[in-house]
Amino acid sequence: MNQIANGTPAGQLPALTWRKSRRSNPSGNCVELAELPGGAGIAVRNSRDPEGPALIYTPDEITAFILGARDGDFDHLVS
Repeated sequence: MNQIANGTPAGQLPALTWRKSRRSNPSGNCVELAELPGGAGIAVRNSRDPEGPALIYTPDEITAFILGARDGDFDHLVS
């Protein structure tokens, strides 16, 4: 698979299984993540714009983010 660039429209990505947090609210204010084929990375999209641009992260980048969130590194961003 060719490398997928940040900003690629999510609708142009291969068929992916998108997931969002169980903490998402009904108004659609959430992001969705999907694993790219072959472990090529993780795609992130805005659930309100499912055909819009996707951000692409490496597995290591997502791991660092999730572990940082678990440790409270971003708690100051939550009201």
